[in-house]
Amino acid sequence: MYMIIGGGGQIGYYLTKTLLAQGHETLLLEKDAKRYQALSEELGAAVYEGDACEAATMERVGCARADIVIAVTGDDEDNLVICQMAKRHFNVKRTIARVNNPRYETLFLRLGIDITVSPTSTILHLIEAELPHHSLVPLMTLRSAGLEIVELNVPPHSRIVGRALREIQLPRSCNIALIVRNHENIVPNGDTVIQGDDQIFALVTAEGEEALRTQILQTPR
Repeated sequence: MYMIIGGGGQIGYYLTKTLLAQGHETLLLEKDAKRYQALSEELGAAVYEGDACEAATMERVGCARADIVIAVTGDDEDNLVICQMAKRHFNVKRTIARVNNPRYETLFLRLGIDITVSPTSTILHLIEAELPHHSLVPLMTLRSAGLEIVELNVPPHSRIVGRALREIQLPRSCNIALIVRNHENIVPNGDTVIQGDDQIFALVTAEGEEALRTQILQTPR
C-alpha cells in the first residue's frame, strides 16, 4: 500500500518507521526545513519537504495513487484540510486524522474524514475506566456512524432514581439499549423506572454522551 503521512512530529516519525518496517510504501511530509533535515538523515527518501495542506505538494508526491492519507500534525485545522483535500481533490479512499481537541471528533466525521484518532479522548477513557464504580466507560466506537456504546452505573443518589425513562429529558442522540439489574437483563421502554445501581448500556453520539452523563451523575437539588 502507498501511504502519505502529513506532519513530521513524533507521531508521524514513528508511524513512518513502523510502516516502512512492515513493507509499506510510505512518504512523510514535513514543511519545516530543520525538522525535514533531521528526519531525512534517518529516513532518507521516505521524507519529503513540503506542506501537506497544499494541493501542489500533494500532487507532486502522487496523492492520487495513495491508498491512505494520514494527517497527524499538531493543528486540527491542518489535519482536516489535509484529509478533505485528499478525498475531494485526489479521490483517496481512506483518510485518518489526528484530533487534538476531542470536541472536533464528531465534526471531522460529519465532514467525511473516515477515521479520527484523539490521544486526549483515549487517555481520558482509560482514566475513566479506572475511576470509581459510577463513571461512564466507553466500550466501543462506531466511527463511520459517529456513535459510541457506553456503560454507566447509576449512583443511588442520582436525580433520575425512581423516575421512568419517559420522564428523563434525554435527546434522540442518546438511546438506552439495555439495563442490567441484579444480574437480570432488561430491554427498557418509556415506562421502565430507573433504580440505583442499575447498569446502563447506551448508544450515543458525543452530544448524547454528555446529556447522559449530566442526567445520571447529577444529584437531586
